[in-house]
Amino acid sequence: MCGIYGFIGGGKVEELINGLKKLEYRGYDSAGIAFAKNGELFVEKHTGKVDQLREHLNSDLSKRINSGIAHTRWASHGIPNDLNAHPQMDCQHKIAVVHNGIIENYEQLKETLKAEGHVFVSQTDTEVVAHLVEKYFNGDLLDAVRKAILDLDGTYAIGVLHADVKDEIIFARRKSPLVVTADGKRSYCASDVTPLISSSRDVVFLEDGQLARLVAGEYEIFESSGKSVAKTIQHIEWDEKAAEKGGYKHFMIKEIHEEPRVISDAITGRISEKKVVLKELKGWDNYLKNVNKINVIACGTSYHAGLIFKYFFESLRPFNVEVEVSSEYRYRNVLIDEHTLTIAISQSGETADTLESVGLVKSRGGKVLAISNVVGSTLTRESEKTVYINAGPEISVASTKAYIGQLTVLYLLALYIDELFGGNHPDIVESLQKLPEIADNFIISSVEAIKEVASKYVGYENFMYIGRGINYPSALEGALKLKEISYTNAVGYQAGELKHGPIALLDEKFPVMAVAVNDQLYNKMMSNILETKARNAHVVAVLTEGDLNLKESINDAIFLPKLPSYLYPFLVGTAFQLFAYHVADARDLNIDMPRNLAKSVTIE
Repeated sequence: MCGIYGFIGGGKVEELINGLKKLEYRGYDSAGIAFAKNGELFVEKHTGKVDQLREHLNSDLSKRINSGIAHTRWASHGIPNDLNAHPQMDCQHKIAVVHNGIIENYEQLKETLKAEGHVFVSQTDTEVVAHLVEKYFNGDLLDAVRKAILDLDGTYAIGVLHADVKDEIIFARRKSPLVVTADGKRSYCASDVTPLISSSRDVVFLEDGQLARLVAGEYEIFESSGKSVAKTIQHIEWDEKAAEKGGYKHFMIKEIHEEPRVISDAITGRISEKKVVLKELKGWDNYLKNVNKINVIACGTSYHAGLIFKYFFESLRPFNVEVEVSSEYRYRNVLIDEHTLTIAISQSGETADTLESVGLVKSRGGKVLAISNVVGSTLTRESEKTVYINAGPEISVASTKAYIGQLTVLYLLALYIDELFGGNHPDIVESLQKLPEIADNFIISSVEAIKEVASKYVGYENFMYIGRGINYPSALEGALKLKEISYTNAVGYQAGELKHGPIALLDEKFPVMAVAVNDQLYNKMMSNILETKARNAHVVAVLTEGDLNLKESINDAIFLPKLPSYLYPFLVGTAFQLFAYHVADARDLNIDMPRNLAKSVTIE
C-alpha cells in the first residue's frame, strides 16, 4: 500500500516529487527519492508527506539527473521514521530499493545475510532486498535483481537503482501492481497509471514474476528466468485532467459531484430497447443460464455494494446469492462447482485479500467475473470476464464515485442474468436511464442542506446508522464513510437488531442516522426510530420528500426525491458521503488522505 515512481532518460529531481505527489493517496507515512550522479548515490527520505520531502530538497529540486526512483510509504514493517522510509540501501550505499508489499521470509533472509557480514540499519522487510541485490551483483543489475527475487516469499513491487549502472533501472512485481511506459525519450514505471498519463497513455501492466529493464526511451519485459517476453500494451482512455481537483477543495467532494456522470458512463452502450446488453459477457449466456448460486467476494465499500446487489437480485427472483468478506472467504472450505458464479469486486483490481480469494476459486475450477475500475489490473487479468465501471481515476482514499459506479454495474448485471432466466423489467431499465439526471439534481439541491445538518453533529464522538432491507448495506457504508474520514466511532446495524443489544449504547450523546425512505419497510423503520427516541438519542432521518409523519420524532432530516424503492441506495449512499464529508471538513481533517489508510490495499 505504497506508491512507487521512477524514470530514466534525463530530467529534474522535482519531476520525481511531482510523480510521487500523484501517488500520495497510496501512502503518506514517509517519502523518499534516490538518484545516482558521478558514481555516487544520492538519497533523501523523511517522515511525513511528499510536500515535506519537497521542502527538505529545496535547491536540489532543480538538479538535472539521468534517472531516479521515488517512494511514498504506508508503514507495514517498522514504525514511520526517517530510517524506515524508502529507499533502503545496501552496505556500500551503492544500491537503492523501493518496495510495496510484504516480504514474508525477511527475518530468515536477514539472519542469513547478517551471518554473511551484511549490516542492517532499519526495521523494514525491504532492506533485505537491497542486501540481496548487493550479494548477487556482478555488474549485471537485471541478473542481480532476478536472482534476489527468487529468494523472496510474499508480495512485492520493487524498483532498483545502482550508482555504478547509470543507463538502466530495474523493476519487478509479484501480486503488487507496476505499470511501465515510454515516450521515445524517457521511460517510466509507477504503481499505477496516474503519474504516467501525462507522458503516454499506452502502458504495460507487469504480470506476476515479471521484471522490467528501463533505459532511456524504451523498456524490456522479462520472466523471472531471464527470458524476454512480448509486451501487451493497454491504452488508457482518461487524461491527466481527470486526476486533478478542478477547483474543488478536496478530491472527495469533486468525486461525489462526478457521480451522475459515472452512472451515465456505466450505462452507456449497455442498454438497448429497454434490455441490458453486456458485450463483456459474450459467450457466457449458456453458462449463466445454468448457474444456481452466486458468490460475491469483496472488501470494505465493495463488500457493501455486493450486499446491495444481493438484495436487488433477490427482489427480481428467488436466488441463492451469498456475499462474503474476501479476507475470511479465502480461508473457508467452500463448495464451488460448474453451477457457481463468483463475482469479485475491487475498485483498484489489486486488493490482496480479494485476489487470494479469486485464486482459491480458480484452484477449484470456478469461474470469476470481475467488477473493477482499473483496466489491466491484476483482478481483471486473473478473471474470466470483467465488467468495468468506467468511473475514471478516484484519488480520494474514501471511495465515493467508484461505489456508485459499482452499484450501477451490479444492477445491470442482475438485470442481465435475470433476463437470461426469462425476466423482463423494462420499467427498472428505464428508471436506471433516468438516474443520472435525478442524481445530479439531488446533489445540486441538497449539498448545502446536508452541510447544515452535518454542522450540528461535528462534536459527537459516536454515531449509529440503521436501515432495513436493501438500505441496511447503505447504513454499513454510511458508518464506514464517517469512520474513515472524520474518525468518529460509527457503527451500522439492521434496525430490527436494535432490541437485541445495540440499543444499550444509545443516549443523548449517541445520535442515530436512520434510513426511513418510503418503501415496504417504512412502518417498521418508524417503530425503530421511536425506539431510539425513547432512549433520548438524537435522530437524523433520511426521508422521502414530503414525508412529515416523523416530524415530531426526529431532530433533523435529509430528504430524497421520490423514487422506486430499489433506487434509493444510490442517493442514500451519496447523502451519507456528503454528510461524512462535511463533518470531516468542519473538523479541518485531511479528507483525501485519512490517517492509517491507503487507497489500494495490496497487503493481506
